[in-house]
Amino acid sequence: MKTRKTGLPAIPVLKVMLVTALLGGAGFYGHQFYARHMREKEILKQMLARFQADSRIAEVLVTDTSFNPVTSQHMTTIKFLEYDAQGRPLSPKYFTFAGNIIQFQSLVVRFEDRLIASGDEFRGKSLYLFWKAFILDGAQTQEYVITPVNSVPQGYKIDGGPNDFEGAIWQEFWDYALLSDKAVKKGIKNAQIEAPGMKFVPGILYTLKIEHDGGIRIDASAIPEVLKGEKIL
Repeated sequence: MKTRKTGLPAIPVLKVMLVTALLGGAGFYGHQFYARHMREKEILKQMLARFQADSRIAEVLVTDTSFNPVTSQHMTTIKFLEYDAQGRPLSPKYFTFAGNIIQFQSLVVRFEDRLIASGDEFRGKSLYLFWKAFILDGAQTQEYVITPVNSVPQGYKIDGGPNDFEGAIWQEFWDYALLSDKAVKKGIKNAQIEAPGMKFVPGILYTLKIEHDGGIRIDASAIPEVLKGEKIL
């Protein structure tokens, strides 16, 4: 029997197998490359989210305003409600000032970017404490102490005993503020005093937030209509 000629060159079986293997390998490594690219993209997304994240740390509300005829001063009473590291409210504090341009003196410790990016358990976001609430007015400056010097801030006191790492951070704050070798070993970028503040008026809810890679800021928003004029128990 004669073999019918088709006019096409015969393709060796080995060559077919080689091409098939190469195509299969290319598909496999292409999939691996794509999967790695997607994982890296997700990691970068998470890192960016950590840098952009913030946490609510306190809320402030004006609870009373009055005029003192003896001193001819307008008085402002605020409710300061701090939240602990788990987001639970602490006991509120009330401060009354002559005036309403109020600031919160705070100590903030920022950690290195690599620790923020990795979501480090203890150093994945800035640490802070509220030191004082005050109105700056020269000799008439008014202030209230929120956290005594050299004590661990109430918001960091956790159930089951003190956190040695955070305790050491605050006990040795001034050493860290000077960027000593001790601070570098702890992964601290810088430690400093901040005093965010603004004009506080009735009908506004002021929320203090700590940026995970930065300091403290104050956001203002209107109190929901349903709460206006109501005494909340």
